[in-house]
Amino acid sequence: MSLSYRLHHHPLDPASRRVRLAMAEKKIPFEAIVEKPWDPRPAFLQLSPDGDVPVLVIEGAQDSFVLASSNAICEYFEETSEAPSLLGSDAATHAEVRRLVHWFEVKMYLQCTALILGEKAYKRLEGRGEPDSHILRAGHHNIHGHLEYITWLTEQRNWLAGDAITLADLAAAAQLSCIDYVNDVPWDRHVQAKEWYARIKSRPCFRSLLGDHVAGLMPPKSYADLDF
Repeated sequence: MSLSYRLHHHPLDPASRRVRLAMAEKKIPFEAIVEKPWDPRPAFLQLSPDGDVPVLVIEGAQDSFVLASSNAICEYFEETSEAPSLLGSDAATHAEVRRLVHWFEVKMYLQCTALILGEKAYKRLEGRGEPDSHILRAGHHNIHGHLEYITWLTEQRNWLAGDAITLADLAAAAQLSCIDYVNDVPWDRHVQAKEWYARIKSRPCFRSLLGDHVAGLMPPKSYADLDF
């Protein structure tokens, strides 16, 4: 049965970015619809009562259904796609990938991405005033630990969870790409993490992210530069 996919997302939402990367890596075409989580449309609230993104609408010949949250969407494609797995080849790797996804999508998001992006991007988009320097300082301090962890992981493995690229790499790259959009990743102090990011940034799945432009908030020139 032929299915079509409609992804409701925001360009600067890292969880949405992980889904976009995963679907592109698996070469699954989809229609992308931008939502504003801080000002959700009534029609979108019917799909996602809490107004959160990402939300995937899957439509078939006779019916349709909705998946919400990046984990649910990515796991759905792991079970239904014939493309190579992004969870790894064995149960131990599956567990490690899920652990790292949680690390980056929850821990890093709360400690870094939400603080930096919230002050430098979402405040401006929502019209909530100037950035709070204390919150930004905390995000800037915390990001070093996560970049050091990426460095340590890449010293042990080819990719973050093992020999092949997985959802762990996509989750980490989604967080960093959002922070990179506002030019706040200290790449010069974390060269090995930068080399890992350059590898994933050069993959075809990353092209749509590098083309993102949010009205009223333009990225630096280095954002789309593969030789940043």
